Amino acid sequence: QVQLVESGGGLVQAGGSLRLSCAASGRTFSAYTMGWFRQTPGKEREFVAAISWSGGRPYYADSVKGRFTISRDNAKNTVYLQMNSLKPEDTAVYYCAARPSIIVPTTISDYDYWGQGTQVTVSS
Repeated sequence: QVQLVESGGGLVQAGGSLRLSCAASGRTFSAYTMGWFRQTPGKEREFVAAISWSGGRPYYADSVKGRFTISRDNAKNTVYLQMNSLKPEDTAVYYCAARPSIIVPTTISDYDYWGQGTQVTVSS
């Protein structure tokens, strides 16, 4: 069992940056693949980025590639999402997710644990 708590969301102007954090409970954090997803009202939750247990093999949605960076610190049980060059279309609730696996899935149904989400709003 793992519990996830996101933080770092807020309001930022277009072109700005934010760094989201996701703190995980439990002693086996390093065994989990971690992902970030986002959701806007009336739309399905979508994949943003994911990273393997070792910190290698990051995957990104095409819409954020080159602007967002996912990373993790297993000593701190935390995964990060650095978001640069933000656009109004990045506005969403961002969710952290975890899966006890060595593979790095990009679909919602493949993740077992979810945080409550943090709001990111990008103004134009």
